[in-house]
Amino acid sequence: MGAEILEVKNLKKYFKTNNGLLYAVDDVSFGIKKGETLGLVGESGCGKSTAGRAILRLHEPTAGEVWFRGQDVVKLSGSDMKRMRQKMQIVFQDPYSSLNPRMSVFQLIENSLRVNRIGTVKEREEKVKEIMEIVGLEQRLMHSYPHELDGGRRQRIGIARALVLDPEFIVMDEPVSALDVCIQAQVLNLLGKLQHKFGLTYLFISHNLSVVRHISDRIAVMYLGKIVEIADYKEIFDHPLHPYTKALLSSIPIPKPGIRRERIILEGDVPSPVNPPPGCRFQGRCPYAEAVCRERLPELKAVGNSQVACHLYESQGNERL
Repeated sequence: MGAEILEVKNLKKYFKTNNGLLYAVDDVSFGIKKGETLGLVGESGCGKSTAGRAILRLHEPTAGEVWFRGQDVVKLSGSDMKRMRQKMQIVFQDPYSSLNPRMSVFQLIENSLRVNRIGTVKEREEKVKEIMEIVGLEQRLMHSYPHELDGGRRQRIGIARALVLDPEFIVMDEPVSALDVCIQAQVLNLLGKLQHKFGLTYLFISHNLSVVRHISDRIAVMYLGKIVEIADYKEIFDHPLHPYTKALLSSIPIPKPGIRRERIILEGDVPSPVNPPPGCRFQGRCPYAEAVCRERLPELKAVGNSQVACHLYESQGNERL
């Protein structure tokens, strides 16, 4: 893998509500190397999908920087951002709701080329046929509509639509969560092949740690708008550091009869992102919480081969729990 193709610095996305600001993404920083897959995991509502959309400016960031190929995406003008989006694409979670039901398969894939005025009519048609073959869509489906297809084929349309502009970076926003398990495996294998073939870089967003482990090179764990741990996927699964990461991993079932994993049950509810607690966001549910956890927000710092935001490692000389 090469140098970092994407660098996110202090990204924030707040939403105004009747009860005050909702801190969906609050000071998030990470980088992704060319050809790498970074898995972004966490409970529903933690802000991971919002982070992915803010990177692409589908949600305008409240603050922060998003550097892609030496340009700060946040500062680009409308016309420059339109050109940049040819290199930065997204595959959405629900393939049915993200596809226009009045457009055929051909129109859905060809539309991006037409909007960006790429190629002649004949060249666009050939490009669509090429992409359909690459993602495993039969050409006989060109004039079909989304409601006539199963979930797996609809998601392949979403992938083809993202690929047709020859992007370098793709946000995968829970791309297999709405699919049957057998179809999930097919789509994950397809994503791996496409990455190898085209040198793609992925931000893979999911709440399913088993899926993330299958496809990711590194994993970032998110809790209530904050990154609490980042490490190589093997390091995360073999030597998790943050108490929240440990609790997430303990919930994964082991597919072997008679073998059980010790389950870590978190007490209490996830705090409201409108009114996050002082100090560490996780302190109200953490079994190891100390006084400092309720007073000061921990910073994301290197501990061994990982980065973790937890006061426990600061107070214990960066030793593992």
